[in-house]
Amino acid sequence: MLEDRATAVSSPTQWPAAYPQGYAVVDVETTGLARDDRVISAAVYRLDARGEVEDHWYTLVNPERDPGPVWIHGLTSDVLEGAPLFGDIAEEFAARLDGRVLVAHNAVFDWQMIAREYARVRREAPVRQRLCTIALSKELGLPLPNHKLESLAAHFGVVQQRAHHALDDARVLAEAFRPSLLAAARSGVRLPLLECRPLTEWSDRPVPRQSSGGYGAYRPGSWRPSRKRPACPHPNPGRYEEGKPLKQGMRVAFSGDTSTERELLEDRATEAGLHVATSISRLTSLLVTNDPDSGTSKTVKARQYGTPIVDEAAFGQLLGDVEPADA
Repeated sequence: MLEDRATAVSSPTQWPAAYPQGYAVVDVETTGLARDDRVISAAVYRLDARGEVEDHWYTLVNPERDPGPVWIHGLTSDVLEGAPLFGDIAEEFAARLDGRVLVAHNAVFDWQMIAREYARVRREAPVRQRLCTIALSKELGLPLPNHKLESLAAHFGVVQQRAHHALDDARVLAEAFRPSLLAAARSGVRLPLLECRPLTEWSDRPVPRQSSGGYGAYRPGSWRPSRKRPACPHPNPGRYEEGKPLKQGMRVAFSGDTSTERELLEDRATEAGLHVATSISRLTSLLVTNDPDSGTSKTVKARQYGTPIVDEAAFGQLLGDVEPADA
């Protein structure tokens, strides 16, 4: 329980000295989830050290390609045609981020999309640390049914007006982050801050524009190209051990609801040199699930085999430091 953590902050003036001096709550909508996908809108709510809103900013961005899943974000090619290119808004965006901790729901995704956009215009985003509100909600022990933004919003009584609209999603997150930050401060919780490193790997695979308002050949559930996942080139080094890093070749399986698109999680695992498994066996190194007590066949088998289990937030942190395979 929160009350059992480190000594609580007894008054508003006793703020943890190690906490950041400001935050940039960010949400971006994108054409998809892959390396060659682009940002099509971005919003930033700047908050002071205690989570109070200072100002907010929003922009559309012309991705110079098909906008992808219009049925999710609602932004068609016609809407985006006259929007500025990312290079045109890069300086203003950077000014909103400068000197602040980037806060997002599933922050690794927003950070990577933003960092790749800056790489394309030969710049770096002025962000050194990020904070994922999924990880923070876990640190606080919030009784959420899943890790979706709508669940976090409902917990704090924040009304979501336009889901998957960058400005409203950023507003909702800012309003939910403030009480989360106050709860963390009162209980002396260490904020789950992670380092933001500029990305140098990105892709500009040409994607044709569509004349049908952005839909084209895309359909819900199939708008991302399907492809056979390449075989893992590394031998299986065995099971994951708590407190140690992942190692290339480890077999990782996923189960249940995740805040990040499952295919994107699998892509990240594959890019890190891990073997993505579709089932659990005695050879499985790790199971990733946000609900280990769900009773799914994978979680049941994992417990039978003694397979280690971690949640999505922990897995995201482990992906940042995967050991190379043995020569």
